[in-house]
Amino acid sequence: MLLAAGLLAVAAPGHAQITLKSPSWAELSAQEKQILAPLAPEWDKLDATRKSKWRGLAQRYPTMQPDEQARVQQQMHSWAALTPEQRQVAREQYKSIKKLPPEKKAEVKEKWQEYQNLPPERKQELAAKPVPGTGARATGGARQPAPAMSPPPPGQPAPTPASVPPK
Repeated sequence: MLLAAGLLAVAAPGHAQITLKSPSWAELSAQEKQILAPLAPEWDKLDATRKSKWRGLAQRYPTMQPDEQARVQQQMHSWAALTPEQRQVAREQYKSIKKLPPEKKAEVKEKWQEYQNLPPERKQELAAKPVPGTGARATGGARQPAPAMSPPPPGQPAPTPASVPPK
């Protein structure tokens, strides 16, 4: 192990950082490709940390219940459909939700569930309304999939709500 670290240090004396191995889509196992299929078009653009998190999810996937697997697949499809800007917003929302006290998290989850139960027409109406304080519409006027979340760190369960409800 020390020898490998020493060789890396000698091979790249100008670099203080050791970069993570970042496998291309072609280097993934058949099982990882099947599980992570919704991410295939974007895979080679992801950084090593994100690839590692998604691969961790793929490793846990076979142990998940069928309903949880279906939810993860749906979230990956939604995530893959988002623009980079929408993904960043979703990550920021996820981080802010994680910081909330338990009672506020429960309130957000309840509101999200209420939103999920709305008819599609009502969701479109809400998406077209201006976001308070910004003047911008929630989705730029076009119906967008609900933001999903980045995969959790390896060893942590996937969070339940896929996003924060619209304001």
